[in-house]
Amino acid sequence: MISAIAWVRKGAAKETPKKFEMDEHEYARLSEKLLTARADLDSAQNMQDPTEQMQVDSEPIDPDLAEFDLENYDAPASTNTDPAIQDEDEDEAQGSSASIFGNLRGLTYHGSNQEDPYVTLKDEADTEAAEEEAQDLRILPSDNLILSARTEDDISHVEVYVYEAADDNLYVHHDLMLPAFPLCVEWLGSAPSSSSSLTQGSFVAVGTFDPEIEIWDLDVMDAMYPVAILGEKTSPAPPGPGPKKGKRSKKTLGPAISSTHHTDAIMSLAWNTAHPHLLASSSADTTVKLWDLNSSTCAHSFNHHTGKVQTVAWNPVQSTVLLTASYDRSVQCLDSRTPDTLTTFSLSSDPETARWDPHQPAHFYVATEDGIVRAWDLRQPSSPLWTLHAHDSPVSALDINPRIPGCLVTGGVDKLVKIWDIADGKPSMVLSRDLGAGKVFTAAFCPDAPQHLAVAGSQGRLNVWDMSGNPGARRAFGSRATWSSEPAQEEKNPIALADADQDMDSDDEGNEALDPMGDDSAEDV
Repeated sequence: MISAIAWVRKGAAKETPKKFEMDEHEYARLSEKLLTARADLDSAQNMQDPTEQMQVDSEPIDPDLAEFDLENYDAPASTNTDPAIQDEDEDEAQGSSASIFGNLRGLTYHGSNQEDPYVTLKDEADTEAAEEEAQDLRILPSDNLILSARTEDDISHVEVYVYEAADDNLYVHHDLMLPAFPLCVEWLGSAPSSSSSLTQGSFVAVGTFDPEIEIWDLDVMDAMYPVAILGEKTSPAPPGPGPKKGKRSKKTLGPAISSTHHTDAIMSLAWNTAHPHLLASSSADTTVKLWDLNSSTCAHSFNHHTGKVQTVAWNPVQSTVLLTASYDRSVQCLDSRTPDTLTTFSLSSDPETARWDPHQPAHFYVATEDGIVRAWDLRQPSSPLWTLHAHDSPVSALDINPRIPGCLVTGGVDKLVKIWDIADGKPSMVLSRDLGAGKVFTAAFCPDAPQHLAVAGSQGRLNVWDMSGNPGARRAFGSRATWSSEPAQEEKNPIALADADQDMDSDDEGNEALDPMGDDSAEDV
């Protein structure tokens, strides 16, 4: 499945991405992380209850198996009877174990002789292959990137797609492996660096079920480790004395709240384009945090919600105004400079997502689990401007077209994607489609081309749809839209790239998938 997507503007990516190289700096950084991971493992083993270990050690051994010494089955055998030589063997075994992470510099893999610095004779075939590969990896200034958080067979990664609108071409350029199921992705134009300052470029922040935020460099291929981790775990403290005998230890309900890092899954991320050093995050631990990318530390933690915080979003004009939507069935609006002043908006169901209107910065829209979309004016919190029953299932995807005023898209668990005209304050459906994405989890308009819409969901494939070819869309938005290219005269199937091994005739629950552009799945109003 694909749980989140994000567009990258044209020209933001480096034209020729570089391949990851294990230099001295990367070697030292990776070695430090591996040693920390090993220390965490040792600490976790040391925290085991001694009484449990004693019980394991005191288990009787079957007399018939005692002669085989199975407990030491994997220990290296020594044929020497000299005690001094046996001690040397043991030291060598311990040394090889201790240096298990010490040979990283000798594991460099080169795709061809052209890349191997130790091969001095470069043949013509390798040179041509290297040039062809470099041309294939080139990202043109006219190309958009789409970041897709995909999980398949318990393996999660961010796929970096290249979308060539002129040729209707969509392909995976490279991917990034993730440690846990991803819930959100956010493109960043800057990221932390070792010099305690921001590095300009193209990056992605990823929130997962883990309470950490990973930031990856999109201009580096085959990277082994993110450039930064916000709220990174520290080694656990050594175990202290247990509870006194006869007294019951208190159990905490849910994760403890910390002012320096999240303690539960990261639900949403929002980069502040006006203040590039600020990144906002919301979490299932009920907190919202502001991260200072200059120092990779938490600058402020907000605790104004009592339930999981599903969405966080910066106002497109008032760059210090933050919108948060929570499972406590409320939406809160605050100014990060005066966080104690809150404006509260009540909901009838749990929120799925929320978006500001870039054309009317005082307006925002909230989609909820009961299939309802509500429009609110920040200055009138008492009641919504309008209420729309958009789907008969949870509205799991919502976005506002940044280039066409009044154009809104919703996607639901009912597998439908709907385009709405909300310009006059009376929402009307323009068209409805089943794009073959399965249950729709995410949908986003392209920031450069108003007619391009990316949709993904439970089927695990990314769809890019040019809605300008639909007559209903042309009639509804033709006078307001400034198309980035000549509008299509007839509607085309959405561009999609799917796994060749995936059965595209059925969704993840075994139900038949409708024809993406068939009569049974299309409805124009």
